[in-house]
Amino acid sequence: MDEAEPLAGVPGAELGEGPSWDEADRRLSWVDILAGRVHRWWRDTGRTEVTEIGELVAAAVPRAAGGLALALTQALATSDFDATIGRRQSIEAGVPGNRLNDAKCDPAGRLYVGSMSTTGRTGAAALYRVDKDWQVSTVLTGTTISNGLGWSPDGSRMYFNDTGADSVYAFDYDVEAGTASNQRVLYRFAADEGHPDGLTVDADGCLWVACYGGSGVRRVTPDGKLDGVVRLPVRNVTSCTFGGPELAELFVTTAAEGLSDAERAEQPLAGRVFRYRPGVRGLPVVAFAG
Repeated sequence: MDEAEPLAGVPGAELGEGPSWDEADRRLSWVDILAGRVHRWWRDTGRTEVTEIGELVAAAVPRAAGGLALALTQALATSDFDATIGRRQSIEAGVPGNRLNDAKCDPAGRLYVGSMSTTGRTGAAALYRVDKDWQVSTVLTGTTISNGLGWSPDGSRMYFNDTGADSVYAFDYDVEAGTASNQRVLYRFAADEGHPDGLTVDADGCLWVACYGGSGVRRVTPDGKLDGVVRLPVRNVTSCTFGGPELAELFVTTAAEGLSDAERAEQPLAGRVFRYRPGVRGLPVVAFAG
């Protein structure tokens, strides 16, 4: 597969995000944020299912105990692959103009979830850590759109995107303590590259960063060098994850949100999920331990 291709028979999304691969079920999951939907697609059969959550759902992370942890507008909640919401933990409740956004787990199963300002207020959002006991801690403040998260193969680095700052950050990470330190800019997006959205890390330690407004995914080395670009026929590329046999396929979510009628006509595949074989393997998705 030399080019990224849309998954056949899979419906599009208005704001597709947060892809996650379940190796046991050979299944890809992702969300349509504003529509409040969780999509699932089984690779071996091509079967698809859509669950209507009934409210905004920014991320759907697998739980070690089964089911999903959902990042809702201003809360984390559990769901057993249906619309029934179980345990709920408020995060940033009452902060006007903010909602939760991307979420992912560290190598020990702690869940990190960021918030974003829906009005573009600079520095109004944050990044949080949710431990196994659902205790919530603030990791980082002063962000605008907390986005892509990932860890190096050995767990010694954490990566984080602030879309509002057009920056990919690296941190030193202590897996045992669950702490990030020494924040620095790893890669800053130029004006013609779009904006950094979701990310994933491959087995070689390189980052794959979705480019919202940039029509592609950029591979960035651990020392901050651009190492390649996967081009897509849509403008708004939102996130990516590895899956498939031996985690050798890159699945990429996209969005039609914000496109005019003319732009939608020019980009009929906007909102679809794409698949690409990059020639490298990814890392397994870590489930939330809580």
